[in-house]
Amino acid sequence: MPIYETLSSDKLTVVLDIGSAYTKFGFSGEFAPRTIIKSVARCKKTGQLRRIWDYESAEDLYDLLVEFLHVIYFRYALLSPKDKPVIIVESLLCPTLFRETLAKVLFSHYEISMMLSLPSHLVSLASIAVDTAVVVDIGYKEAVVIPVCHGLPMIQAWQALPIGSEAIHNKLRTLLSSNNTGIQNLSEETLEDIKVRCCFVTEKNRAEQLAQAKPDIVACPDVKYPIGGTESIVVTGKVRERTFEILYEEDNDHFCLSTMILDAILQVDLNLRQKLSENLLLIGGTTMIPGFKARLKEELEHQLKNERYSKLHLKGFGFHSAPCKENYAAWLGGAIYGATELLNMKAVTKEIYFKDNKLPDWVHLREGGRTL
Repeated sequence: MPIYETLSSDKLTVVLDIGSAYTKFGFSGEFAPRTIIKSVARCKKTGQLRRIWDYESAEDLYDLLVEFLHVIYFRYALLSPKDKPVIIVESLLCPTLFRETLAKVLFSHYEISMMLSLPSHLVSLASIAVDTAVVVDIGYKEAVVIPVCHGLPMIQAWQALPIGSEAIHNKLRTLLSSNNTGIQNLSEETLEDIKVRCCFVTEKNRAEQLAQAKPDIVACPDVKYPIGGTESIVVTGKVRERTFEILYEEDNDHFCLSTMILDAILQVDLNLRQKLSENLLLIGGTTMIPGFKARLKEELEHQLKNERYSKLHLKGFGFHSAPCKENYAAWLGGAIYGATELLNMKAVTKEIYFKDNKLPDWVHLREGGRTL
């Protein structure tokens, strides 16, 4: 249902989660975003659609964000951003240039009244009502793991690897090209559709056998995927099962998704490790693939047998199920926080912003007392 400019719109707070691939937009106090759109904007110079995060300079990013937020407000929100509050759900590892440019666009160009930036890993826990957990966010560009202990993100324990959806799409393109000719130019949208419709995460023992030159097991059935209405490509059973193995295969430094989680737990206090292992929260669209959670638990239990993690002495692992889809769990946390008094207490008003022309950073000394 669209929101039109009415007397009640003065109380509306826009909540934005601008991801590398998709942006979630909605209002505080609601249980789901109004829309999920691609994080792309039309470039003024070329007239072509470009990803916001593929900016070339601060000026280029400014122009892209102006165009992108115009679409958000006047096509989807259908309200004027002037003198309205905004909540931005962002990663703690978000580049400073992006944060500063986004704040400049919102305050200078769209003249919002106040802006509150919330860390995605922390606010994701609001929907499950816990304050201590390991939050695993697998987005488009990378996977980021940050433990949260008693409501405080443990920045010193953060882990990140470039094993997001982009890496999965590249892996899928490589696997498909070995069985089909002339498909190297498949679009990102087509690869994503094949990934969602045809692929899944298989069991660990099956994955190990399929990796052999002559596996002893029978792969799942092949699937014909239509392209352009006249042609089709064959997605073999082996491709369907092996696409997501990039998440669990260790690289040259012996890092993978399961080692990221255990390394993060290893760097927190000894008394919190067992509690963290029993409270794992998965967010991000990649974690919605069938079989993902079961395989991750299997990999974690297998890693505990290695000498590298034997000193953890963990009894087991537990996963939370958020009351929403994993791809907008962080947005929902921002919507929950936006319905509280936190907005008026912690937000940066336009008077404060124009005083320094700078958005306070998470580690700014003057903001040492500003906690959520």
